[in-house]
Amino acid sequence: MNRELFGVFGGIETFDRLRSSTEFDEILDGPTVTVGIRDADLGVPGWSARYTGDDGVCVIWGEVYVPSDGSNAARWLLERYETDGADALSALNGSYLAVIDTAASDGAFVATDPVRSRECFYTDEPGVRAFGTDAAEVGRTITEPTINRNGVLEFLHLGVILGEKTAITELDRLPIDSKLTATAVESLDRFVYQPQEFEYASELAERLERAFQRRSTLPGRKGVLLSAGYDSRIILSQVSDIDHSYTVGAPGAQEVHGAKQLAKQYDSGHTAFPPDERYLRPDESKIRYSQGIKESLHIHHAGYTDEIGVETMYHGLLCDTFFRGHFTAQDTVDILDKRVPLGRLDPDPNPVDVLLEKFGYDRAASLEIADRTSFDTDPETFVREAIADEFDSRGSRAETIQNTLTCVGIANQPSIPFHNHLSDQFITSFLATDRELIVWHLQTPPAHRTTDTFLEACQQLDGDILRQRPPDRPHDSTLLNEVEGFVRRKTPLLQSFQPPWPNREVLFDRYDLDQQLLSDAEHVHPLPARHKLRFTDLRGWLECWWESPPSLLAEQPSRSQIPNTI
Repeated sequence: MNRELFGVFGGIETFDRLRSSTEFDEILDGPTVTVGIRDADLGVPGWSARYTGDDGVCVIWGEVYVPSDGSNAARWLLERYETDGADALSALNGSYLAVIDTAASDGAFVATDPVRSRECFYTDEPGVRAFGTDAAEVGRTITEPTINRNGVLEFLHLGVILGEKTAITELDRLPIDSKLTATAVESLDRFVYQPQEFEYASELAERLERAFQRRSTLPGRKGVLLSAGYDSRIILSQVSDIDHSYTVGAPGAQEVHGAKQLAKQYDSGHTAFPPDERYLRPDESKIRYSQGIKESLHIHHAGYTDEIGVETMYHGLLCDTFFRGHFTAQDTVDILDKRVPLGRLDPDPNPVDVLLEKFGYDRAASLEIADRTSFDTDPETFVREAIADEFDSRGSRAETIQNTLTCVGIANQPSIPFHNHLSDQFITSFLATDRELIVWHLQTPPAHRTTDTFLEACQQLDGDILRQRPPDRPHDSTLLNEVEGFVRRKTPLLQSFQPPWPNREVLFDRYDLDQQLLSDAEHVHPLPARHKLRFTDLRGWLECWWESPPSLLAEQPSRSQIPNTI
């Protein structure tokens, strides 16, 4: 990876035993922690920062803002920590990892941002606690790694490894809103749901405006990954100097046409990348950013990076989750063989059923996986128990089922590799992780975290924001959109609404990816493309750092022959 943070709870001799100092731009040797950081944009305002003082060291890796304009964020945090302790982290803003080590404190630690938008992987296997942002590099320090069977099964069936596990037993990651010390993992209290009453749309509008102001100073030519939907258009509207916007899709696709119209409305250039082999092929340019815990297919833009000519990139990732209730359970009614949301919350949701649907669980495909691989596990029972355990583990941060559902979704967001890749290639703004917006999310009841509230806030900032409507949502009413969608599908002379992303199955066949990626495993070729890509992701990630990883794809077994190990 282009950018990396790696450290040990120990001195420079311990660090050099595990990594070469020459791999990093800076080495910070604190009283009890040694940290290496590689980042060509180290020190750019709004980005990674480091500071070494008489009393200790501090590193912040990623996007970061502090209350004092123009300050070195790492110095600000270290000095604030000496007076306020861990409360200083509550004022830190952005998508980051922070490392603090002072002689006067009660011990060094590594802290995530409140929503763990930046992963921190760690292991104790080398005899010292090592940690870092690149799971593969931390994994290399493990002498005898072993497969975490439950982690692998969750990845194959759900596309995400839940909680703090990874695919490797000896490799863990920090939980959401937590800190890592030399001997423990401690929970923080920055991400706890506390619903209140206030003017939800107006307050959201004001906080969005301040969040954009903070991010307006990011340097260089600026771009945005643009869809025809709601979330990225507010960026075009509020960041006045966006030079270019980018969309993945065929020239004639409805999504591309809608994005092009938005770009024209806001005087931005626009490029559409055709969905060819580059879109789907999971090579190391994509797989490394999945970290072995989430599928790489969310990194839609990876194959086109060389054609993106900007230094700073914006995106609307997770706006639907934080502002529009993506993971809340909606009450529905069956109309024309389709479940249509009624615009209100489900009064009695089944958390496991809701989360399986949100994570895109495909029961039929999982049964095929069980038949065609060496995992002797009933997939339905396994995934239900895994989801139930993860739901129960988030109960301390939320008192209601609806908020707990969203907390689970945020803690296990499948699309984070999208941000991982972007932030390794560009200075990348992650709007949804703004501290003020996270507080809005935590204080706004689920019934008001809706698309209607979000759009009302956006229209307060720009009354013309809906001049170009999303192609599959021509009406304000969800019910009317669903009815029109049904009519278009059933009427020969009307064009149906198109999905926003290219068809994976078509591309998989067109570029013969069965033979290119899985020529040694013909028995899995009948699986859906998404599940075959998961096999390729996981196998590729293991092979990029593990000298002789175990095979994840056994010869075609029968049920009676499937062993209990991989």
